[in-house]
Amino acid sequence: MAFSPLVDELVESLRCLPGVGQKTAQRMAFHLLERERAGGVRLSGALSGAMDGVRRCESCQNFSDTDMCGICENPARSNGTLCVVESPSDLLAIEQAGDYKGSYFVLMGHLSPIDGVGPEEIGIERLLRRIRTEGVTELILATNPTVEGEATAHYISDRLDDLDILITRLAHGIPVGGELGYVDGFTLTHAFRGRKPLLD
Repeated sequence: MAFSPLVDELVESLRCLPGVGQKTAQRMAFHLLERERAGGVRLSGALSGAMDGVRRCESCQNFSDTDMCGICENPARSNGTLCVVESPSDLLAIEQAGDYKGSYFVLMGHLSPIDGVGPEEIGIERLLRRIRTEGVTELILATNPTVEGEATAHYISDRLDDLDILITRLAHGIPVGGELGYVDGFTLTHAFRGRKPLLD
C-alpha cells in the first residue's frame, strides 16, 4: 500500500541513513508524524543548517562551522604532534578519552583502489604539506586496524622517508578486561607483535 507522496518521500529520505532499511524508515517517519511533529520540524531545521553551514576545517579537514575548527585554533594544542585519523568519529573518540593534547588530520576515508579512493581523495598531499611546513616532530598514524587502514598508514609512512620525524602507530591488541579465549587470531597476533616489557 502506498502512502501520500509526501510520506513516501519522507520514508525514502530516511533510508539514506546507515543501517536504516524500509521498515525502520517507516517507523521513524510514522513516529515523527504521529507523536513528534515539533521534533521533526527541529530535525528538519538542524539538517538544513548543517548541510548548508558545515564544511571542512582548512587545516585538519574535520567538520567545522568556520574556516578553522576549535581544535586547530586552540593555542594550547601541541603543534609538534599530529594524529592522523580516518574519520571525524575517530577524532571524537580520541578527544573523549581526554589524554591526547596534540593536533589532528582527518583523512575522511582510507585508500581503497577498488572503490576508486586514492591519495588525492583523502588529502594525502595536503597532509604532507602540513607536516613539512608546521615542524611536526611526531606523526601518530591512528588509522583503523583493517587491511585498508594498514595500507593507508604504510603509504603515508613511505611518503615521509626523507623526513627526520618519529612515526608511531597506535597499539593494537587485547582490550582491557578481555579474555584470551574470546580474542580472534588477528588481534592476538597484533598483541604479540606489540608486546612490551612489564614495568615494576
